[in-house]
Amino acid sequence: MLVRLLYVSRAVDTSPAAIEAILAQSRQHNPASGITGVLCHGGGVFLQAIEGGRRAVSELFGHIQRDARHKDVELLSFEEISERRFGGWTMGQVNLARLNHSIVLKYSERPEFDPYAASGRVSFALLEELMATASIIGRA
Repeated sequence: MLVRLLYVSRAVDTSPAAIEAILAQSRQHNPASGITGVLCHGGGVFLQAIEGGRRAVSELFGHIQRDARHKDVELLSFEEISERRFGGWTMGQVNLARLNHSIVLKYSERPEFDPYAASGRVSFALLEELMATASIIGRA
């Protein structure tokens, strides 16, 4: 059974090296677990969609909740899915700070997207828009 989980957290360390370490770890460990997804970061916030088997996704989310690199972890959405939307990425990447303001404004009250103030549905719609506009990088 495939599921998709969407969560938001605050980054403890927002340096490029810390972000790259998270992405490298994801890209190394996710294929063996059948996990795919995308990590959006910017403004000290992570917005991440994770797809895969229910057990693998649940275990990974539990790990993220205990990971010292994240704080204020909040679940935005968890659902059974019939197919993956981010299957082409062991962990794709989007820098929210570099997005076109008109894309962000489409889904937000202000030109800075705040996933803590948005619903899971709106956050996922933004991710789909980013995929459609080729804003996601790091295909693996």
